Amino acid sequence: MPSEMMIRRLRVNSKLSDDDVSALRSLRVQVKEFPEETVVVREGEHATHCCVILSGFAYRAKVAENGKRQILSFHPAGDMPDLQGLFLDRMDHDLVTLSRARIGFIEHRSIHQLIEVRPSIAQALWRETLVDAAVFREWIVSLGTRTAAGRMAHLIAELRQRLTAMGLAADDEFEFPITQSRLAEALGLSAVHVNRVLQSFRAEGVLDIQKNMVKLSDIEKLVEIGGFNDTYLHQQ
Repeated sequence: MPSEMMIRRLRVNSKLSDDDVSALRSLRVQVKEFPEETVVVREGEHATHCCVILSGFAYRAKVAENGKRQILSFHPAGDMPDLQGLFLDRMDHDLVTLSRARIGFIEHRSIHQLIEVRPSIAQALWRETLVDAAVFREWIVSLGTRTAAGRMAHLIAELRQRLTAMGLAADDEFEFPITQSRLAEALGLSAVHVNRVLQSFRAEGVLDIQKNMVKLSDIEKLVEIGGFNDTYLHQQ
């Protein structure tokens, strides 16, 4: 069922009763497939549905006045990256597929009706938005204070932690269909600088990224370089 990925994700950060799970499974989910680099929801649009990433990856981004793009976050399967649309009239950023992706859409009206009668689900969704904000804060710290290597290491360590919690990663390997140009847009670096950091990580035996797979050789070193502490993810 399409709702299973959403349920699995909510259970990472919240406790759900059997009745909560049954209620979530009753939601009607419309599933669509998107090719890579496709805008799912555009900045300025009035959203009427929340989406759930069922497979693949997506990212949120804004384009500045000078035409440069800043990637704000990455979203693997299970994430609901536009929950804020339940209460905000218009999207203030783009939601774009990073890879080929299956995405489920749930009407705002259905979610509002559900949370009115099931406050525990309302709390779980609220907690998701709070964790989302915590991730944003950590990204700001990275962009403002960490070295290029630190930013890269922190991002990879974060993704590993999030994917592992969803059962989507082994200890030392996970899928991440990223290009160096997209990493540059997320980390506030040039593509050339990203390439240099990845080459140094490879030479030092920290990690390697090949054919959409991240292979970690020294997880402890990665965590040390990035100063990674998973407290901000608030996983149960």
